[in-house]
Amino acid sequence: MKSWKNEYKEAIRKSDDLENLLGYRLPHIENYPLFIPQRIAQKLKNHQSLYTQYVPSHEENAPQGLKDPIGDQTYQVAPQLIHRYPSRALFLPTQTCPVYCRFCFRKNELGKEPDLFSSQFDKTLSYLKKHPEIKEIIFSGGDPFVLDNIKIKYYLNQFLELDTIKHIRFHTKFLTTIPSRFDEETKKLLLNFSKKFNTLSLSFHINSVDEFDEEVEKTVLSFSRSLNLIVQTVLLKGVNDSKEDLLALFEKCLDLGLRPYYLHHPDQVEGAMHFGISLEKGREIYSKLRSHLPGWAIPHYVLDIPGGHGKALAYNSESFHFSGKLIGHMGNNVDLEGQLH
Repeated sequence: MKSWKNEYKEAIRKSDDLENLLGYRLPHIENYPLFIPQRIAQKLKNHQSLYTQYVPSHEENAPQGLKDPIGDQTYQVAPQLIHRYPSRALFLPTQTCPVYCRFCFRKNELGKEPDLFSSQFDKTLSYLKKHPEIKEIIFSGGDPFVLDNIKIKYYLNQFLELDTIKHIRFHTKFLTTIPSRFDEETKKLLLNFSKKFNTLSLSFHINSVDEFDEEVEKTVLSFSRSLNLIVQTVLLKGVNDSKEDLLALFEKCLDLGLRPYYLHHPDQVEGAMHFGISLEKGREIYSKLRSHLPGWAIPHYVLDIPGGHGKALAYNSESFHFSGKLIGHMGNNVDLEGQLH
């Protein structure tokens, strides 16, 4: 069995290689890199949901949308740190991923920098020491599991020395792209630190039931239940924009002990606007889920308000119609009338 590092190295990075696999020419995409692990590439022809997520489309060349749709730059307090909500901060140790999703809200930033392991981290620690209100560190990026275990352990030990940090969360796509990343050494590392922090959560990004296979399911079942295993999903046109699609996904998650956590309304990303759906349609789909899933298994349907105003609950039980206004994370009213279609 190949190591995860070998699988990572052997991923498809060139359009010519992907075209040879698929047997036809792909559109030229100017600004966004390609990265698809071989195990995913072999599934593309048989699973439209995977093809749509990972294969370049000519629609990515459209100029509409925002380069920083959720306002990361507004709240970036250190090269590796984003502090938007008082009690938690996003930690970005790398801008590299195990697959490049064509819809990614950070697609205009990813793949441009090596991992930021060295001197930048001092600025992160300095900021955290001055802000004891931060209780949770969320490893994001990029994907933090691109880093080797030595670096992950280093970061976790540094955060452990700050008495104010109680919770750790990892956001990752590795489970369904290169599940071998979660080998015995990695699982042991995570389990060990789960005993040192109040909680240690793994948030897996999964958008379609087609992303599961025997290896993925076996990996999920091998995790210790001492870890908090949750799933975040993006509602995407042509991938999972129906009650049936989402119900199949969430029921599979529940069967494996994964709790649906977030269902994200698609962001207004430059190069990814073709994945968008209207908020009214999203609300209608979500309302149907509520009749088929127990309350504890229904994810929060959220929308990241453009401009850095944070997440807002996107479901309105009074009406599918969007009034044009949402409440930002600071309690302010944000007028988006005419901006969400």
